[in-house]
Amino acid sequence: MTKYIPPAIDWVREQVELYESSGGTEGTTLRDSGLPCIIVTHRGNRTGAIRKIPLMRVKAGDGYVLIGSYGGRPKDPVWVHNLRAHPDVEIRDRTEVFPMRVREVPEGPERDRLWSAGVEAFPPYAEYQAKTSRLIPVFVAEPA
Repeated sequence: MTKYIPPAIDWVREQVELYESSGGTEGTTLRDSGLPCIIVTHRGNRTGAIRKIPLMRVKAGDGYVLIGSYGGRPKDPVWVHNLRAHPDVEIRDRTEVFPMRVREVPEGPERDRLWSAGVEAFPPYAEYQAKTSRLIPVFVAEPA
């Protein structure tokens, strides 16, 4: 069995634990924002371990948009590197769990459309992009 490494940041770990221990009936909004989130289960790039991260729920057709904003910090969040190395993920959206495959979306019309959907769902993404020099990564998760 592959080892699970819980998130190191307390509130992130607590969000994942509440979401999953309730079967997706609690913890479905990110912190106190009231905005819906999903849990992305992925494999660590270096460790190969199972990792889980709550991300904003941004629907795109029958998939999801995953935005590596990291609050506008100068570096990408670790999970971005994990998805680049291991694109097969599982997404928990409330009580449903879906096997999915992610792909990073390069600059262009598709990314622009997905980015706009992300900003509509979570307006601070625009502020995060404005405060960093890196292009915030955008992934789309589609049914496997």
